[in-house]
Amino acid sequence: MPQPFLSVVIPTFNEEARIGGTLTKVISYLSAQDYQWEIVVADDGSTDRTARLVGQEIVEHPNIRVLHLPHRGKGWAVKNGMLAAGGEYRLICDADLSVPIEQIERLLPPSGPGSDIVLGSREAPSATRIGEPARRHLMGRVFNRLVALLAVPGLADTQCGFKTVRGDVAESLFPRLTLDGFSFDVELLYLARKSGMTYSEVGVDWYYRSQSKVRPLQDALAMTLDLLKIRWRHRGLS
Repeated sequence: MPQPFLSVVIPTFNEEARIGGTLTKVISYLSAQDYQWEIVVADDGSTDRTARLVGQEIVEHPNIRVLHLPHRGKGWAVKNGMLAAGGEYRLICDADLSVPIEQIERLLPPSGPGSDIVLGSREAPSATRIGEPARRHLMGRVFNRLVALLAVPGLADTQCGFKTVRGDVAESLFPRLTLDGFSFDVELLYLARKSGMTYSEVGVDWYYRSQSKVRPLQDALAMTLDLLKIRWRHRGLS
């Protein structure tokens, strides 16, 4: 098969309640495009029917794959999914479709900015947040201030689960990631910055999903500690 123009990488963990609907929407959108595409579901050791439901879609769509991974965290799943993908561009897309798949057009050429990494952003111009609790928003803003101070200055939102990475950049950076949890985004951008790669933000519409796997207090503390780990583990980079 020719190289896909776009790979959509969806990390999952016990997503049987919504993975079917998510795949239906993503497949419907991609099937209407004039480029080659694939979907890679990186299943992080689900104990429910997530992988089985993806398998049902594979019967009709051979350009969908599922990776069966031991459970280690979202960053681990994304890393494996991005390295298994083969697209010229590779989209990280959360299983809850908090950003509608149609908004990929804002990140890809010819509409997108053409950077090595393009971040869907909930804070950039034209972005909209729908239904987010004030406490969740505040915690995100505090974490982003820490990110700017300790790792990657100049970005308004590093944690939105909707990002494109050029294929060659993904193959260069993702093998170097060391964090298995939610802070993998920051480590990716930290390495990109130190390696002289380009990144930019594009505003997207983001819908808060109450079934999110994020545990606000516990994960916020772990992610703050991860910022220090990033600085320590990659301290030799200029």
